[in-house]
Amino acid sequence: MVLTAGDPAPPFTLEGVHDGARRTYSLAEYAGRTVVLIFYPGDNTPVCTRQLNAYTTDIDQFLELDAQLLGLSPDDVDSHEGFAEHQGGFAFPLLADTDKDVAKAYGVLGPVGFYRRCVFVVDPSGTVTYVHRGFAGSTFRQTPELLAAIRQARSPSAQA
Repeated sequence: MVLTAGDPAPPFTLEGVHDGARRTYSLAEYAGRTVVLIFYPGDNTPVCTRQLNAYTTDIDQFLELDAQLLGLSPDDVDSHEGFAEHQGGFAFPLLADTDKDVAKAYGVLGPVGFYRRCVFVVDPSGTVTYVHRGFAGSTFRQTPELLAAIRQARSPSAQA
């Protein structure tokens, strides 16, 4: 089954890092908030670096909508920590999906098992309301598109 808008978001718990602090993160801890899951292929790669830095630059716009961003890749926590330090920090946690179980649950693996650049918006009730699955060579979703998806996820009609 391919995860689509309207489906319940698969739960997960992963190790991650934010602001130099390592801890375990779960989707459940953000219940009641809109969550933007940013699946990206790898740390220290050109497009991924631009993508995560763009969202960090625009973080206030996400926070105004009470949206929590989470970056997920198959890299381990050590890699995430070095990547974040090298970039001067990111405004959201980077999570280590080293076994790719979360990627499998969300259907973001490409034909040869590599992470594709994908974004999912999960509404406060835990339902997926926006899905974008990238393909090789595709660029990332820009902030205005994600903000529109968050606003839609928060609208009363989306909660009905």
